[in-house]
Parts: sequence; structure tokens; C-alpha cells
Amino acid sequence: MADSPALVAAQEQFRDELIAHGLLIPSGVPGLYGRSHIFEDVIERFDDLITASAKDDKAERIRFPPVINRAHFEHSQYLKSMPQLAGAVHSFAGTPAEHEKLLQLVHEGQDWTGCLKMTDVVLTPAACYPLYPMLAEQAALGPEGRLMDVYSYCFRHEPSPDPARMQIFRMREFVRVAPDPGQVRVWRDLWLERGLGILAAIGLDCSTAPANDQFFGRGGRMLAVNQRDQQLKFEAVYPMTSTERPTALLSFNYHQDHFGTLYGIKSREGAVVHTACVGFGMERVALALFKTHGFHTNAWPTSVRQSLWPSA
Repeated sequence: MADSPALVAAQEQFRDELIAHGLLIPSGVPGLYGRSHIFEDVIERFDDLITASAKDDKAERIRFPPVINRAHFEHSQYLKSMPQLAGAVHSFAGTPAEHEKLLQLVHEGQDWTGCLKMTDVVLTPAACYPLYPMLAEQAALGPEGRLMDVYSYCFRHEPSPDPARMQIFRMREFVRVAPDPGQVRVWRDLWLERGLGILAAIGLDCSTAPANDQFFGRGGRMLAVNQRDQQLKFEAVYPMTSTERPTALLSFNYHQDHFGTLYGIKSREGAVVHTACVGFGMERVALALFKTHGFHTNAWPTSVRQSLWPSA
């Protein structure tokens, strides 16, 4: 569904206000911004709040770079379902003569990308994607499974005037993996309540709604309907620039045994594992805070400041 002219105008106005206050730094490419130290401080403080809220879970802290093995990415079936969002890394590996050709094309303002070749890495589409091939290569899981905490820059080719629809953004995820489907789904549902509580503590009163990923093509539409009908995906949404089209700040996903089957991740007893994740859109939460409380953090409500800067 295309955004209405009124919605686009509201998105552009909010973007321009963020830029005028020095919070976002335009790059000349839609959806690609620098961030000021104030913007970054808000994200860091919110990240600390997430960590404090989940500390008793004792999740394994794992950090990956913002690129993944291309073979692993191809195996993930992301290109089958969401090719329009993918981004690959290309590099030059030619001869001196081919280098001269590249420079000539650049000088003439022509397309020089044909001089590059695809590398072995692809931009990470979601923070949890490197986990599944990692788990497939490690020892089989015990009945208690595993809980992991991941955080990464992610890329989705989705240029837009909406500042909440960045092409490069950060995602903090907790991922639950276990052979017992009920255990995994209960964990996902518990995070529905916890996630809303974290947002409420900083003055963002969100609602949850069934959702689906942006699957591509006719087969994708069938996948989307299936995802909604089975309530596999929920989002915590907030009316940042529209009440009719609120923005997702958090997502809560139950993958069933999709990744377990795809990567051959099994328990010690040979059962295919089920997985679920909760994902925080870090920039989106920061944007919602600025939209709600204003562009000057020192004027935010006392309760919000105490949640984000408890030692200030």
C-alpha cells in the first residue's frame, strides 16, 4: 500500500524538524543519516534500560558484524521471500586496465558498477540471522534450549522520506531456541507484556497488533496471510506520524520450526528446535521519544528521564 500524500507530508515534516534540531544529519540519500551525540545518547540509555529489564534472564551476549556470510544468507531463503530489501557487498578485483576503465566511467558520469564483483559477504538484514548457522555448527541443544542477546546494524533497501524507515538501523534482539514449542511460544508471549512495559516506562504507550513481514510476490502474500492467521508475528505500534498507519517499534516473532528445519538445528534427542525472537528497533524508539517529548532531552518528563538516566 502506497503512503498517502498527507502521510508523506507528515513524515517529511518530522524528518526536517529532526534535521533542523541537529539530531539527524542528511546524507543526500533517502533513509541514510548521521546521528548526533544527543541522538546516540538516547539510544545508549534505552539500550541500558533493555539490559536492566532482562538481566535476570541471563541471556548469552553475542555480537556479530553488520555483514554475514553470503552462503549463509542464500541458505536463509531471504531472497525467496524479501528480495526487494536485500543488499550485497561488491568490490573491485580487476586488472590495471580494468581499473582505468572504471575510472573513465566515473569521470564520464556513467554506470561503473559492472566493474565490480560480488564478494562473499552480504549486509545483515536482521540481527538474529547469523545465529542460526552458528547454532547448526555447535553441539545439539539440551531440553532447556538457549537464550541469546544479539545487537547489530541491519540493512534493508527501503529508501523513504519517513525517518522511521531507515536503510541502515540498529536492532537489539533476544532469541529463544528450544525443542519444546510451548516453551518457546510462552517466552514470546511473556515478552509481549514486558516489551510494552519497557516502552510505557519512557512514556510510549503502545498497542500490539498482529503483523506480517514484507513478503514479495504472490507466494509472499500467501505467507503473509498465514503469518497473521497463526499469530506468529506481533508488533508494538506507535502513532509517530499517523494514527491510521502507526509505526512498529518492537516485533515479537514465533518462527515455529522454520529455522530449525532450514539449518538442521536439533536437540540431543534429535528433535528439530523451535525459535522465537523479540526485536527492538533502536532508532525507531529514539524517534518516538523525540516526537512525543520534544527535541530537547533536558525538558523531557521527569519519569522518562529517571528511566533513561537513573544516575543523573
